[in-house]
Amino acid sequence: MQLDMLRERLHALGAKPGHVQRVLRRWLHALPLADGERAGGSRLPAALQAALPALAEDLGGLARLHAEHPGEDGSARLLIGLADGQTVESVRLPRDGLCVSTQVGCAVGCVFCMTGQGGLLRQLGSAEIAAQVALARARRPVKKVVFMGMGEPAHNLDAALDAIELLGTIGGIGHKALVFSTVGDLRVFERLPLGQVKPALALSLHSSDAGKRARLLPRAPRLAPEALVALGEAYARATGYPIQYQWTLIDGVNDGDDEVDGIVRLLAGRYAVMNLIPYNTVDGLGFRRPAWERAVAMARTLHRRGVLTKLRRSAGQDVDAGCGQLRARQVVAMPPRAAPRPAAATTPGLY
Repeated sequence: MQLDMLRERLHALGAKPGHVQRVLRRWLHALPLADGERAGGSRLPAALQAALPALAEDLGGLARLHAEHPGEDGSARLLIGLADGQTVESVRLPRDGLCVSTQVGCAVGCVFCMTGQGGLLRQLGSAEIAAQVALARARRPVKKVVFMGMGEPAHNLDAALDAIELLGTIGGIGHKALVFSTVGDLRVFERLPLGQVKPALALSLHSSDAGKRARLLPRAPRLAPEALVALGEAYARATGYPIQYQWTLIDGVNDGDDEVDGIVRLLAGRYAVMNLIPYNTVDGLGFRRPAWERAVAMARTLHRRGVLTKLRRSAGQDVDAGCGQLRARQVVAMPPRAAPRPAAATTPGLY
């Protein structure tokens, strides 16, 4: 479901713009819709008031909790059931954050990501994206939303931006606390500056070498890292907050001194933050997270050489929080259709 369809339904029940905002606000903040009549403002139209129980049931059906796997770090992996029986994943992050999905599957095909192994099944509607926030808020506060779950948000751009606008207005999320993650689609740099809500931008870099990055992200746009950084810098200067560069740190792949030199070449002096994220190991894909000592040394070296760097302790290590892992296990367990066995992600000499 798209948010425009939801608004049309409310208008058909006699809702004025103020009524629509009141209903959507209560939904996004996980408040009972039936109590909306006592929430202040003008009286709700009788038809709308009578329809609120059915509307609440339909909105609840957009995203239902199938399974929750809490981690020791305060995170929790959520398997979310959609109305058509498909599933996606959200992650409750420490410090009141939430990572949401924008697609069932993903077309980028990152070789280290479980989600990318199965391809794209379908897009999420903007209401389904927002429903993940409403569901999470029914359990605890959500003050930050990152679009880094299953899918490439740029491939579902209209729905992602509609959800961002709603969350950044009546959803009560600060604009800088909305983070749009992308592998680098030119449409992102064209559209994001035009919105009422301008989210923070996270760019998935993963390598400073164009050839290696193309092998790691086989269906990402063929933008050279230098070009991607230039576009990111322009958005950072226009919005007044730095670009977050995402770097999944993989042992023996992109944790070497050559990559340190490449990151410094690209980012020293830029309005940017480098997020080093040690890899969440995925069975069958042949990649490993580096030793923590190596990750610490890399972060310290980058910081010393002029690149603001944060070494992230990947959330949910003990609950398989690498994107797509929980859904993959659930799909495999559902007869009669079993998920195909992922093909080997590496070949000799690839990196």
